[in-house]
Amino acid sequence: MSSVVETKTPIAVNTAACIGGGVIGAGWVARLIENGLSVRVYDPMPDAAARMQPVLDNADRAYAKLTMAQRPKKGELVFCASIEAAVSSAQWIIESVPERLALKQSIYAEIEEHAAVDAIIVSSTSGIMPSDLQAQMQHPGRLIVAHPFNPVYLLPVVELVAGKLTDAGIIDTARTFYSSLGMKPIHVKREIEAFVADRLLEAIWRESLWLIKDGITTTEDLDDIVRFGFGLRYAQMGVFETYRIAGGEAGMRHFLEQFGPCLTWPWTKLMDVPEYNEELVELIAGQSDQQSGHRGIRELERIRDDNLVAIQQALKANNWGAGVILADYEKKLFDAGAAVANGGTGAESEIDYSQPIRTTERRIPPDWTDYNNHMNEARYLQCFGDATDAFMRMIGCDAEYMASGGSFFTAETHIRHLDEVRVNEPVYTLTQVLMGEGKKMQLFHGLHHGDGRLLATGEHMLIHVSLETRAACVPGAAVAQELARIVALQASLPLPEGVGRAVGQVRVQARVVEQTQNPTEDNS
Repeated sequence: MSSVVETKTPIAVNTAACIGGGVIGAGWVARLIENGLSVRVYDPMPDAAARMQPVLDNADRAYAKLTMAQRPKKGELVFCASIEAAVSSAQWIIESVPERLALKQSIYAEIEEHAAVDAIIVSSTSGIMPSDLQAQMQHPGRLIVAHPFNPVYLLPVVELVAGKLTDAGIIDTARTFYSSLGMKPIHVKREIEAFVADRLLEAIWRESLWLIKDGITTTEDLDDIVRFGFGLRYAQMGVFETYRIAGGEAGMRHFLEQFGPCLTWPWTKLMDVPEYNEELVELIAGQSDQQSGHRGIRELERIRDDNLVAIQQALKANNWGAGVILADYEKKLFDAGAAVANGGTGAESEIDYSQPIRTTERRIPPDWTDYNNHMNEARYLQCFGDATDAFMRMIGCDAEYMASGGSFFTAETHIRHLDEVRVNEPVYTLTQVLMGEGKKMQLFHGLHHGDGRLLATGEHMLIHVSLETRAACVPGAAVAQELARIVALQASLPLPEGVGRAVGQVRVQARVVEQTQNPTEDNS
């Protein structure tokens, strides 16, 4: 048997076929059409389209948030009544049917009967070796495994595995194709049952079953150990780079010297381990050096920490996992900060409310900046919003108060951008209370550089509302009393420059003066 697939030049894929519309098949369909490819689907289940639609809806929702880049026009999706109709015009054919070898081989026979001779056939199998899959094909050289992970439309990794009869060059073609879909193709160098990822998952799964069965832990506690612990590290550094850092400046060799002998200890139920010897040390350490040796340990630690911060912040935005812990921690810090002295560090200190109040301090994080490394304009508003939140806590409008049903909502904002600030530079806000009576509160924030320069001002009118009815109402007695106290203390302060300004007002005034001085000039 031989193949006629030309692999020297990557093929142009305009139309793909997906055979099987279950969880994985639907995920492939979603990723393909989101990337502008036309997809023809065959699934014998009469409700295949209805079962697939929620996956497509989820993908549409996810891609709307995944990137700020303009998304391509979605590819056409056609449900076909036969394999012949699905594959006849496709250049890339993805099989995602149940994990039964005989079933898959029968599908390939039908595909080859109707597909173009140069169409590439790809299996989504999670464990069957491609040599077994292609054993009965007329043109076995065109088949490879491309094993994805659920959700296929979001997780980028895909394992590429060639069989004994796979044509040279097909892996490179596949790598180019899947990279164009925003994926990370990994070539598994030798075929083996379950490939790489599922073998790792299987090891964790088996040990987890023993830990639960033996009463060592519970499913919830075990999941929490993963998602609040090493899962966060694995998400951005994997196994070996994580352990390289654990070895300190001496790197992977030092880690192996410390923990290599543990392989023979009966720590787990998985005791069929490779012999620990110098050959294994050199193999792993050498590959680790090639992988990460161009970076120092301190640099890797900082990269790790930056990624861990970003991951936890993202989880916080979704109120999930480690993000819930971070959100709770931040609430405690904000509430505690409301009692800290102006510019001081001790909770026992008293804030001088008769002067503009230092409400926030921070350094500008990297993800707050634009391509010029300057803080982007949206973050000026965030600085002022954080200052407002800090002041609200000072007057007792904290998490506990909001839980009781009241809060201040911003009704109007005016920001003046006066100077630039760069990543990692220090900034702080000073807050002056212009009004606080009835339902209204008017604040004026000044954002200052650590060297004292005024970077921006923000004037904000807020209205107190009931969180139950969403209607305006007077604040609680304690909040109203504390707000009134601060207003009285700051009543003698001069109004800050810029209060009451409207957009373009300075330029308008200058033009009026110019017209007065030059009355004969045509200013039309």
